[in-house]
Parts: sequence; C-alpha cells; structure tokens
Amino acid sequence: MEPPQIFDGDLIRQRLARAQATGMASFLVDRLIEDLIERLSLVKRQFTLAADIATPSPDVTLRLRTSMQAQHLAPLAALAAPLPGRLLTGEDLELAPESLDLVTSVAALQFANDVPGLFAQVRRALKPDGLFICCLAGGDTLYELRACLTEAETGLTGGASPRIIPFADVRSIGALAQRAGFALPVVDLERITVRYPSMLALLADLRAMGATNPLCERARKPASRALFLRAAALYAERFSDADGKIRASFDWIWMSGWAPHASQQKPLAPGTAKMRLADALKTREIKPE
Repeated sequence: MEPPQIFDGDLIRQRLARAQATGMASFLVDRLIEDLIERLSLVKRQFTLAADIATPSPDVTLRLRTSMQAQHLAPLAALAAPLPGRLLTGEDLELAPESLDLVTSVAALQFANDVPGLFAQVRRALKPDGLFICCLAGGDTLYELRACLTEAETGLTGGASPRIIPFADVRSIGALAQRAGFALPVVDLERITVRYPSMLALLADLRAMGATNPLCERARKPASRALFLRAAALYAERFSDADGKIRASFDWIWMSGWAPHASQQKPLAPGTAKMRLADALKTREIKPE
C-alpha cells in the first residue's frame, strides 16, 4: 500500500532549486553538519563505505571525507542534494542489502512521506554493526509562527488553512527506530533559537531555505497581505525580546541506531543485577504494602 502523500515532492524540488540558484540560507544546515561531524567523532571507528540521504548541502560529503570518518562515499546520485524527490515518492531507494557501513541524513527527513519505510530501507542496507545517524526538524519547531498565523487567519476569515508542516516528536522517532530493528537506538532533541528583526524577515529566510509550505492540503489561494501584517503584529507582541527582535524556535531530533551485531552490548536478564537500585542511588527502598 502506498504511503499517504502529505508533501508535494515536485513543489519541494522546485523551491529547493530556486533557493540554491538565488543564494540558499544554509546557516542551520551548516550548523547541523558540524554537529553531525562532532557526534561521529565520538565513535572510535572508521567507516569503509558511507552514504548520505538527501542533506540539502554538498558540504556534508566534503566534511565526511575530510573528517576521515568515512573512507569512501557511495556514488548514490539519486540520494544527493538537492534532495527530496526520491524520499517523497515512497519509491525504493535502491540500497543493496548489507552494503553500507554508515548512513547519514541532515535536515531532510521531515519532508519524507514514509519515514517508517525509509528507516526500514536504511536498516536493511547497513552491514552488521553499521550506523545510521540522522537529524530532522521536529518537536515544537516554529510553534511561534504556527500560533500567530493560525490566530490571525482565524480572526480574519473564521478558519485557518495548514501553513506549517506537522513535525514528529522524540518518542515517535524512537519508536520508529525500534520498529525498524535498530539496536541501541539513541534519540535526543536540540533546540536552536534564531532571532529576527521581524516575522517577515523569518519568512524571507524560510523561503531562502526552500522550506515554505509544501503540504498537499495547503490552500491554493495566495494569502492576503492583511494576514501577514496581523500575524507579524501578534508575533512581535508575544515572542519578542527587550530589543524588539523576535524569536524563532527550530527543534532538531537526532537519532542514531546500529544494525544488530553479536559484539554489541546486550541488556542483562531480569533478576541478574549484582546491586540494588536503591543502593546505587544511595537512597532508601520503600516496598509496597
């Protein structure tokens, strides 16, 4: 069964191509690529063959090479920037089973229509003890903008159209990692707060990122100028600092998981612990009556 089509893949490709042609705002992706390399530096091994899935910047492959974490990068042109076409269609990514030691993805999978299917494909493509590490926008990303646009549109028209994409939360990504069969999954969330002179400046940056509304169910009628002016006023009133600049929240969910291997740590069987939890915590155990 085909996954539901939440995002318009053709539109995302067009907007990313336009952003790259006119000077893409890449500061968030650049920061996240630095975080990726730092996280990989904590893994004391070198990966023989790596592939990146749809990171909207060629810098990720350059950094993987120069960091010496990956000896070779798989020539998977269909997975390279400028991105989500293949991810959004639900097609097979054509990754050979047990062919890769490392798979990465930065700031792309929030636009995937079938994240569970993609996780499953990556899991099959990893060699035993291979690593998948990715980050995607999630949590309360752009909650300020969502709230202001919704209230402004409701006040002006009596209803609101979806203008910000739905974002996954940490628990759901952790559950998907376990469901796909990754061993030792670790999921955490990092918030990056960016300040802007106004909501309109934020919207200009989102456009320059190629990240404006790609929902299939989006309103086709252009939004009115009155909507954006009212939303901007609400934003300045509720989410501004003392110097007048507004805050925009970007939550990034990081997930890492391994293809199972016999050498990996296993949880102890129940009842085999050598120390009571109360002793380890230096507290008193209270037994139920």
